Formats: sequence, C-alpha cells, structure tokens
Amino acid sequence: METVRTDAVQSFLKQETLFVDITTADGHRGRGYSYTIGTGGRSVLSMLRDHLIPQLIGLDCRNVEQVWRTLFNSTRATAVGVVTSLALAAIDTAVWDLNCRRTAIPLWRAAGGYQQHIPLYDTEGGWLHLSTDELVDGALESKSKGWKGVKIKVGKPTCHEDSERLHAVRAAVGPGFDIMVDANQSMTSAEAIRRAAAFEATDLSWFEEPLPADDVSGHVRLSNATSIPVAVGESMYSIGHFRQYLESGAAQIVQVDAARIGGITPWLKVAHLAEAFNVSVSPHFLMELHVSLVSAIPNGQFVEHIPQLRSVTTTEIEIVDGHAIAPDVPGLGIDWDTDQIDNLRVA
Repeated sequence: METVRTDAVQSFLKQETLFVDITTADGHRGRGYSYTIGTGGRSVLSMLRDHLIPQLIGLDCRNVEQVWRTLFNSTRATAVGVVTSLALAAIDTAVWDLNCRRTAIPLWRAAGGYQQHIPLYDTEGGWLHLSTDELVDGALESKSKGWKGVKIKVGKPTCHEDSERLHAVRAAVGPGFDIMVDANQSMTSAEAIRRAAAFEATDLSWFEEPLPADDVSGHVRLSNATSIPVAVGESMYSIGHFRQYLESGAAQIVQVDAARIGGITPWLKVAHLAEAFNVSVSPHFLMELHVSLVSAIPNGQFVEHIPQLRSVTTTEIEIVDGHAIAPDVPGLGIDWDTDQIDNLRVA
C-alpha cells in the first residue's frame, strides 16, 4: 500500500494482483487482471491454473459471452462466490483487452462509448485513523485540484465522533462539494438509521456499505428512513444480488466492482440493470479500469480516486478539471511495467 488505509473493520496491509495473459493462434495478445486485499490471492491463482485456464484452449476469444459462460458453467460447485468471481475477472478482462487490441478500439468505446470525461472523487484523504484536521486538509486539497468530492470513512465508537468530523469537513469545503461516507458493513440496521439521521445535516451524497451485504431487508429499512442515498455493490458477486437490491429499493447508488462481479462482461449487465431502475453507477476501486467502463455507460456518476497500481505501471490515469479521462488507445489502456511486475512477483 502507498499509504496507511483503515476503515471501521480492517487495515489494508497489501494488495495481491493476479494477471492472465492470453495469446490466440493468430498471434493476438491480451492481458487481464484481478486483485485481493491481502489474502486469498493464492486461492484465486489455484482456481485459474488448475481449472479455468486449461478450458480456454480451443475457444474463440471473439465470442466473449461464450467464453465467460463456458467458464462460469464449469464452476457451479464454487459459484456464486468471491474466489470464482475474481478468477473469472482476470480472464474476462484479458479477453476484452485482446479483442479491443485486435480491432484497434479503446475499451470505453467498445463497451458502449457514452462520454470520455467522468467526475472524480477522492478516498485517500478520508481514512478512519486520520484526525479531523487531517480530514479537513485532505478535503480542501482535493477541492483545490478541482475534484468533485471526497469520501470519509465512518464507524467511530460514537455517533458524535463521526458527526463532528463530517461537520468540520462540510464547514471547510462549503456547499456544492460532494461528501460521501463509507461504513464498510460495520453497523446494525438500527445504528445505521440512527447515524444517518445525525449525518443528514451535512448534506451527504451517499451512505456506503452501512450494513453487511447480505442484509437486504436492513438496507430497505435504512433507505426508507433516510434521505441520504444508500450505496452498495463492492461486496456483491452476482447480477441477481444486484437485482434483489434494486427491486426492493434497498440501494440508490450501485458500486459494482469489475473484479468482484467476475469481469467486464457481467459488470456491464449490472450497469444496464441499474439504468433500467434509473440508478447511477459509481464503481468501487480499480480506477484504472473503471474509468473506461463508467465512460461506456449513460448512468455513470463517479470514478473513485484510490491508486493501487502505480508501482506496476508506467503511466497514471489522466485527470483534467476534476474529471478522469478514459484512455483512447486500444485495449484496457493500462501501461503495465513488466520489469516491476517481475520484481514483485510472489507466486
């Protein structure tokens, strides 16, 4: 990790990034990736090596849906689940990268091509261990850069502590600047409702992961009790799970993560499902990939600025006037540093 990152349930010590390289019989290549936060990387690697990768031999990568479904159908014993989804994502992103390179089209156009500029918000200045003064300084720095908002972690021992920190940030940045909060699934329904009531005066843009992801009814109760939009998605691993949330009115912001949902192919389905419910998409993490996916859809709202690949890439995402710019080069648009990847390889 580039900096200390803490939330209400954990500290982030490292990231494990998994790569899949695909070469076709006619010489085309693609590279995909996935990730875990500190644990489970070798389990995903075993799923790839022992089961999924061998099944790619002989498939036609131009048939994206066929490739994804063939692999998914072979994993019924472990689906739906995080290890399978992360493994599928590494392959699926490689397939998309390969096909975009084959046709010389950037990902954001191949996936839909709606708009190339997406508003950016910052998470790096909002971690739970930071003092109130540090939160204020971070928010003011983000605002000075022209970024559109910041996310503050909540889940302090008392509601008063969270409220004091949020009020200080709002007073510093003034109106018209987005402030989001993230509880990282740390609260009960009753506590989330209580804290949301205390937070409402700070005019929040959303309340992220207030409850465990499997507590759909709790999210419904919270959504009915507050005017703050409820955001979920980073800990959900199937299209059907998102449908359940949207049908029941349990979420007003969708934060689908391309790695955790199983790749670009199912990510786009969730994004279009959200569009059918008139709900915006602001994905979790993976800004280097998500900038292109959010640019592909008409209901994309934000890209989250939280760098995690700078140690293994040669370039960063382009930022202009507080907006992330989707790469206009064929493929995923991520410039991997192969030497650094080799230097940091652990498996």
